Amino acid sequence: MKGLYTIGLLLAANIFMTIAWYGHLKFGTTRSGSPVPLILIILVSWGIAFFEYCLQVPANRIGFASDGGPFSLIQLKIIQEVISLSVFTVFTLLVFKTETFRFNHIISFLFLILAVFFAFRK
Repeated sequence: MKGLYTIGLLLAANIFMTIAWYGHLKFGTTRSGSPVPLILIILVSWGIAFFEYCLQVPANRIGFASDGGPFSLIQLKIIQEVISLSVFTVFTLLVFKTETFRFNHIISFLFLILAVFFAFRK
């Protein structure tokens, strides 16, 4: 069960992270079309990232084997990266309509699946 909690928290954390890191590229202008000042974008991104940390830190604590969780540190990082890239891909396709998902991206995801396979192999 700790594994599912860990993955769920990592998924939620990465949604906040992706919005904080990349949302301003889509929503970085005012209604009149002028750019939002960079300092304001930074402050808003930090505010959003706060929630990412509030989820990411407990996910790692719950999931880490030394704290009674099911995952090694390397496995936690591999899981986080796969979730991060998956969330980023969905976000990009939904929010940035000009981006396309190509065959080379599919190959990249297959390599990620292989990375997970080898990271969890005993």
